[in-house]
Amino acid sequence: MKFSENWLRQHVPTGATRDELAATLTAIGLEVEEVTPLGEALDGVLVARIVSAEKHPEADRLQVCQVDAGAAGMLQIVCGAPNARPGLVAPLATIGTQVGELTIQAAKLRGVESKGMLCSAKELGIDADASGLLELPDDAPVGAPLAGYLGLPDASFELKLTPNRADCFSVRGIAYDVAAACDGAVAELDAAPVAAASDATVEVRLDAGADAPRYLGRVIEGIDATRPTPVWMAERLRRSGIRPLSLLVDVTQYVMLELGQPMHAYDRELLKGPVGVRRARNGESLVLLDGREAALDDGFLAVTDADRPVGLAGLMGGFDTRVTDATRSVFLEAAHFAPAAIIGRGRRLGLHTDAGHRFERGVDPELPRTAIERATRLILDIAGGTPGPVTEAVLADALPMPTTILLRRARLARVLGVQVDDAEVERILRALGLGVDAAADGWSVTAPTRRFDLAIEEDLIEEIARIHGYDAVPTTLPGGSTRLVSPPEGKVPEHDLRRALAGRGYLEAINYAFVDAGLLERWQADEGLVPLANPLSAELGVMRPRLLPGLVDALARNAARQQGRVRLFELGKVFAAAETAGEAPRETPRIAAVATGDVVAEQWGLPARRVDFHDLKGDLEALASLSGARLAFRPASPPWAHPGRAAEVLRAGVVVGAIAELHPRLQQALDLDHAVVAFELDLGALVVRDLPQAKPLSKFPSVRRDLAFIVAEGLAWRELEATASAAAGPCLRSLRLFDVYAGKGVETGFKSVAMGLILQDDSRTLTDRDVDAVVASVTDAVSGAHGARIRS
Repeated sequence: MKFSENWLRQHVPTGATRDELAATLTAIGLEVEEVTPLGEALDGVLVARIVSAEKHPEADRLQVCQVDAGAAGMLQIVCGAPNARPGLVAPLATIGTQVGELTIQAAKLRGVESKGMLCSAKELGIDADASGLLELPDDAPVGAPLAGYLGLPDASFELKLTPNRADCFSVRGIAYDVAAACDGAVAELDAAPVAAASDATVEVRLDAGADAPRYLGRVIEGIDATRPTPVWMAERLRRSGIRPLSLLVDVTQYVMLELGQPMHAYDRELLKGPVGVRRARNGESLVLLDGREAALDDGFLAVTDADRPVGLAGLMGGFDTRVTDATRSVFLEAAHFAPAAIIGRGRRLGLHTDAGHRFERGVDPELPRTAIERATRLILDIAGGTPGPVTEAVLADALPMPTTILLRRARLARVLGVQVDDAEVERILRALGLGVDAAADGWSVTAPTRRFDLAIEEDLIEEIARIHGYDAVPTTLPGGSTRLVSPPEGKVPEHDLRRALAGRGYLEAINYAFVDAGLLERWQADEGLVPLANPLSAELGVMRPRLLPGLVDALARNAARQQGRVRLFELGKVFAAAETAGEAPRETPRIAAVATGDVVAEQWGLPARRVDFHDLKGDLEALASLSGARLAFRPASPPWAHPGRAAEVLRAGVVVGAIAELHPRLQQALDLDHAVVAFELDLGALVVRDLPQAKPLSKFPSVRRDLAFIVAEGLAWRELEATASAAAGPCLRSLRLFDVYAGKGVETGFKSVAMGLILQDDSRTLTDRDVDAVVASVTDAVSGAHGARIRS
C-alpha cells in the first residue's frame, strides 16, 4: 500500500515527525518498506508561464524563452527541454534557489543570458520523470510558490501489509491505527448523502447469491468529463503510485485509495438494460478495459447489462462501456463481493488489479454506500451534473455481520504478562473504531465490519499489545523445568540421513511441494493427482506425487549452468488423491537422490568415470546400513526408467521404491547431455530399524562348510540365499557369498556361485552327521528350486 503522508495527516492530525510516524507504523505491524521524500527545499521555485520561445542563435537544441514569473517580472530563460513552448505553465527556479546539488545563478549559455531555470519533476525531487518540463495546469497561479500550489513538501510511504490487514489498503484504514498509536482521533469524513435531483436510475439485480450480496448504482447526468483532474487529487494519486488518466476514472481510484472500496464508472448511454451480477457462462467472452479479450466460465462473476457481460466483478470493467471524455452521463458502481468469489480469478487471466487485490482480502460490506456518496460529491464539485437516487440491491442474510467478542481483564493480563490500565484498553479499542461496552469481568467488544481479522479474544489481545507497544511488555524467562525426551532408538534421525548423503558428495535441495502438471506428463506420473484450488500460477497447479520430477528438474537447471558433476537429494512429502471421496489426500514422506557426471570430482589420482547404476546403489545401501535395513533389488521397468537399468527396491519383501537410470527419451526431453541415475524410496524404509537383542554367546564351536553350485546366469543371489537359508534351519548363523565365476570350465549361460555356511548350536557341539545333514538339505533345496548342481 502506497500513500501520501500529507493525505494521511489530513485524516488523522498528529504532531509526530515523519521519522516518528514511520517508526510508529512499523512498530504497530504496518511495516514501512520505503519513505520517499518529495519536494524538499523548494523555496524560490515559482509557478511561471512561457510567453514566447525562440530558437537559440548558437545551439539547435536550446530555446530562448521569455517567462512570466508574476511579481518577479518577465525573465529570460535558456531552456533545452523538448516540451518548452509558448503558453506552457511550468516550475521556475529563480536565482539563488538550491535545486538538488545545484545553486541557480545568472549565467550565459552560448552567449545568451539566462536568469533562472525551468525545471522537470525529477530535478525538483517530485517524480522520476525527466523527459521534459513539469507541465502544470493552465489555471495554475503564475508567480505563486510551487510548494504551496502542489501541497509540498510531502512524502510517499509504502507499507508491506500482511494479508489479514485488508482494512489498511486505504488511507482511512491506516488512519485508525495511527490514531490509536498516537493518541489521536480520526477526522470526520465528508460523505454526507447527496440528495437526488432527477429520477434517472438503472435497475439493479443480484443473481450470484452470497458471492455478490450487495450492489449499489447511481446515475449522474449532464457532467463535463473533459474537466481536468484537480491538481490536489492528481498529486495524491501520483504519490500513491497511480497515474492520473481522466476525471471520472481518477475519482473512482481516489475513493478506493481513501476508503478502500473499489468502484467502477460506466457510460450510462452505452448501457442497454438492467445491470446485474451473475455467474459467467461457459463460452462467454469479454473485452476488458486494457483491450484484451477474456474467455469466461462459471468460475467468474460477471457484471451484466441486459444479460450481456460488461465487466468482471471485482477485477476490471469492460471496454465497450468505458467512460471517455465524450461521456455526459455516468453510472457509478459500488458493490461488495465475497473474497472466495474473487480469489485466484485474476491470476487465471494473468491479471492483477488494485480492485482484485482488495476484494481477495476482504472489503467492508458497509462501505459501498459511503463510497458512492463520496464519489458523487467529488464529481459534482468538479464536473457538475445532476445526480439520480442511489439504487441498491442487497441480500441481507448473506452479508458478514459484526462480531461481538468478550475480552476478559484477567485473560488480557495473563497473555501479555503485564497489567494494562482499563482506561488505556478502552482508549485503544475505541480509537481503532471498535464498539466497547463494560462487562462483569472485562469488556464486550464489537468489531466493525471492516475488521475481518478480529474473531476471537486473542485477536483483541493482539490489538492491545501492538498499540500499547511490544516494548512495554516485560521480557521474562519461562519458569519451570524442561522435560528431556530421548530420541527413539528404533528410528534413525533424518539429520543422520542428510549427513550421510552430504558426506558422499550430495547437496540437499528443497523444491516446491506443487509442480507443473505438464512436467508430470513427461514422467507418466499424472494419475491420482491432487489439484490445487488456488495455485500460485498455472505452472504450479498440482501437488507432487513424486520427488524425482522436481529434483531432476533442479539437476537440469544446474547442468544448464555448466555444472558437469551434480548430486542432489531431497527429503519431503508426496501427495496422492484420497482413495475414498471426502477424505483428505494421502501424504507420504519420501527420500530421493539424483546424480550425473563423474563419480569423483576432477583430479589426477583417479581416472575419470561416469556415475552409473551401481554407484548410486552403493550410496543407497550405505544409507540403509544406518538402520541395519537389508534391501533387495528386483528388475523392473518404471515408465521413467531406462529399460534394463532399473530395479524395484524391497525391504522385507515389500516394494518401497525404485532405483534406475533415466529413460533416454525423458533425458532428451529435459535437455540433459549425460546419463542421470536416481532413486526414490519411502522414508520409513530407511529410518525404521530393529533394536539389537542381547543373548548369550554359544560356548560351542562353529563349523564352516563351503558349497559351489552351477546355476543359471540370470539367477539372483537373493533368491539363492533365501532358499539356502530356509533349508539350513536354526543352526545357520551366517551365509556368505565368497565367489562368482563364469568362463572356462562353466558352460555358456551358467555361472558358478560359491557360498559358505557358518553353523553352530547353543546346546552342544555339532557332529559331522549334523553338518552333513544340513549340507544335504541345502543341496537338495537349491537343486530342486533352481535346477542347480554341485560344481565338481
